Amino acid sequence: MIYSPSLMCGDFDNLKEEVKNLEAAGANRLHLDVMDGQYVPNFALGLGDVKSICKNTILPTELHMMIQEPGRYIKLFADAGVDIFYFHPNTDSDPMGVVQKIRDAGKSPGIVINPETAIESLREFYYMVDHVLVMGVKPGNAGSIYLTHVDKKIERLIELRGNSEWEIMVDGACSVDRMKRWSQQGVDGFVLGTSALFGRPDSYKNIMDKIRQECGE
Repeated sequence: MIYSPSLMCGDFDNLKEEVKNLEAAGANRLHLDVMDGQYVPNFALGLGDVKSICKNTILPTELHMMIQEPGRYIKLFADAGVDIFYFHPNTDSDPMGVVQKIRDAGKSPGIVINPETAIESLREFYYMVDHVLVMGVKPGNAGSIYLTHVDKKIERLIELRGNSEWEIMVDGACSVDRMKRWSQQGVDGFVLGTSALFGRPDSYKNIMDKIRQECGE
């Protein structure tokens, strides 16, 4: 199972220490949210933050691009050290071109499915990318409430994948109970935020050990 803590929820006053603590806790990746204030009405990590995180971690980094025209910025973030790129296909006039730019940069492409997006509408992309990130909340804000109709989207996506090798990740309000359920049904990993990891009195290591135990690892 893949657990990818979202640095958007971390301690920005001690970013390097946060990265090291999450590594020591057993995180598999680090999730980096970039927003432009246009596609979503919010801002998160900047280019300098992304560079610092990539520089100070041994873990793979995955970038969730909540921005318009993501194809313009692939090289910029690839040069910063990002390994996996998630983008929203409706944010670019040539989404297949974005996938190719990510491949050309030697990186791994992924797409994002929003809560209101029909699973079938993105079917042509699933076999072109390595990762599919399903949003359980409306993108752009940490701490949002899980939208239960997304359950059926995840079920359908698992059916569509069959024996194919693309990865299914879930982001948004990933509580321990939801992770336990979806890990048993075929989801490959989860983005960890305030619903399970951040803002709690216990250490990251203890929390992640408990999550793994609950998920049968």
